[in-house]
Amino acid sequence: MKRASYALLIAAGALLAACGDKPQEGAAAPKKADAKAWDGGATAAYTTPGWKPGDRASWEQQLKARNQQQNEYTRSR
Repeated sequence: MKRASYALLIAAGALLAACGDKPQEGAAAPKKADAKAWDGGATAAYTTPGWKPGDRASWEQQLKARNQQQNEYTRSR
């Protein structure tokens, strides 16, 4: 009988402990608009030669060229 009452007390304690959680709400972060991808970054080390920051057509051309280098079908021919 003692074991059953201990088990019941432990189970009741575990259930009541779960009710003690406080809501976790973070502080509202300021929303910031994303920059256009073709505007580029400030670091020249991460840019490809021939790409002009701010030029969308040049950016798209560089993406197409990079994707073709990763295309297994094109590389295997």
